[in-house]
Amino acid sequence: MFEDLTQKLENVFHKLRGFGKITESNIADSMREVRRVLLDADVNYKVVKQFIEDVQKRAIGQEVISSLHPGQLIIKIIYDELVKLLGTTHQEIKFATMPPTIIMVAGLQGSGKTTFCAKLAYYLKRKGKFPMLSAADIYRPAAVEQLKILGKQIDIPVHFEENKNAIEIAIESINHARKSARDVVIIDTAGRLHIDEEMMKEVEDIKSNVNPNEILFVVDSMTGQDAVNTAKAFHERLNFDGVVLTKLDGDTRGGAAISIRAVVNKPIKFVSVGEKIETLEAFHPDRMASRILGMGDIISFVEKAQQEFDQKKAEKLEERIMKSQFTFEDFLDQLQEIKKMGPISQLIGMIPGLNKLPANANIDDRSLVRLEAIIKSMTLKERANPNIINGSRRKRIAAGSGTTVQEVNKVLKQFFEMQKMMKMFKKGKMPKNFRSFNLPSN
Repeated sequence: MFEDLTQKLENVFHKLRGFGKITESNIADSMREVRRVLLDADVNYKVVKQFIEDVQKRAIGQEVISSLHPGQLIIKIIYDELVKLLGTTHQEIKFATMPPTIIMVAGLQGSGKTTFCAKLAYYLKRKGKFPMLSAADIYRPAAVEQLKILGKQIDIPVHFEENKNAIEIAIESINHARKSARDVVIIDTAGRLHIDEEMMKEVEDIKSNVNPNEILFVVDSMTGQDAVNTAKAFHERLNFDGVVLTKLDGDTRGGAAISIRAVVNKPIKFVSVGEKIETLEAFHPDRMASRILGMGDIISFVEKAQQEFDQKKAEKLEERIMKSQFTFEDFLDQLQEIKKMGPISQLIGMIPGLNKLPANANIDDRSLVRLEAIIKSMTLKERANPNIINGSRRKRIAAGSGTTVQEVNKVLKQFFEMQKMMKMFKKGKMPKNFRSFNLPSN
């Protein structure tokens, strides 16, 4: 997420940290570099201009000039202003006092709108809600079928009707939700390849007929300034309540994410960071600013862990560790829990410092797959007692996992080291940080 932007800003910050004394001259030089970086990232030029002016206004004050660590203080000012630009605080969905809450989703075709509807339904289901999906995109042939498939995957009902227009489908889905005790209705409206009058009139008519509690506009973050211009056009007609940024895991420069809130003056409420149904995150301006500036996002990381990890399994694992009974079977269970949290590359970006790993570190999901393949190529007896794995067994495991004997040896060596370390702490509390298990390279 924003790797190129983060790296360029980090280069600017490196120079700032090196200044023993801050003057108006080197502040101006630094801000010129920041301006260039933001414009390269396709941030709206008016937004960049205001942002630089706000940072300079604070940075040229006596507070910075006389500071013991002026470079760090300017970085803090940049962070504060970026948080302000992104929206300052997290904005929740407005739920109806009398169910069902009606959420209308709009956006261009190809923005990830239909997939987002399913992701939002799954997100709300995990929050204790009982959502229903409404298939009101009757123009794209695969839209209704796509929503039905996604709904089946997450066990959430999808309301659809043959030979009816989008407004009728939306109204009927709300009536059906009331009868079936569904407290949220998510309406997937039609997208187009470009903005046109027919499309705008239809979404306006749906809005006036269903009176939604929340209108969310879905933006493909990879389209940069085009996304911002589209959002502006939709907002003029719909006056939507919030923005959703999709495909943030792709090759996005960051321009849409940074610009859009300032241009339409509406909060970003969600970001989609992957293809899987669980890869939807609530948007927190402070956390996103931290990630953009290369400072990580440890709070979101912890929340993901708390959400995905099975508490009973964790307690059982701790008990086995304390009894020196940790095996490859336990390790395999932990790998499965880690995989639930999302792509490893995204998790690394959340942990402060790990975003600065060298490009050739080769830590990605394939590393987990190779490690899992090595463990699964062991017999149950070998997983329980790795000491019996001799030379011939190592060859068999390597052949079965599509790896080399050297990789198998490395995994075994590190596992034994981990076991030794765990024995050192079995009488006391496990430390929060211990040597990490190095994943097999690709």
